[in-house]
Amino acid sequence: MPLIALTGGIASGKSTIARRLEAHGAVVVDADQIVRDVQAPGTPVLGAIAAAFGDELIDSSGALDRAALGARVFSDPDALARLNGIVHPAVRRESQRRFEAAFAEDPHAVVVYDVPLLVEARVDDPWDLIVVAHAPAAVRLHRLTELRGMEPQEAQNRIDAQVSDEKRLAIADVVIDTAGQIEQTEQQVDALWQRLAGE
Repeated sequence: MPLIALTGGIASGKSTIARRLEAHGAVVVDADQIVRDVQAPGTPVLGAIAAAFGDELIDSSGALDRAALGARVFSDPDALARLNGIVHPAVRRESQRRFEAAFAEDPHAVVVYDVPLLVEARVDDPWDLIVVAHAPAAVRLHRLTELRGMEPQEAQNRIDAQVSDEKRLAIADVVIDTAGQIEQTEQQVDALWQRLAGE
């Protein structure tokens, strides 16, 4: 029943790795989805965000304007730290609940936690393996601007708001190089799965 942490900087190819592991049979718990769930309309987390950053970040349907919040916090380290202090505890509780549910359903499951902010929020957790998706910052900047349509400064702000590649790589048990073609990434993931599954 291995519990695997999968992390990587924004646009590092982490989701590609997660999808490939899921196709092999892993149970993937998506931290970004948990963030959206705990910030849903009517939740205490959303109320705390509105209290800290202003009601103007809540749209007419009662949902969080994630783009506006991102623009507010990714260029302001103090604001980002304040937001993380609101969101991270709720995400930790919900992720733990989902891990336990996955193992209760299948004690032999391989559970993968797809989590971008592992170093920032959860590095002391008892992972059986930490997998880091890695591509140089220049490659990730290109992906954000060319593939996701971000303005270059916004993309750079988001990269800069995360920990350095060096800190992320320092905690890695396995590094998957995602800078090349997708087939090369998938081959590395397949090799990892063989290791995890004992094939």
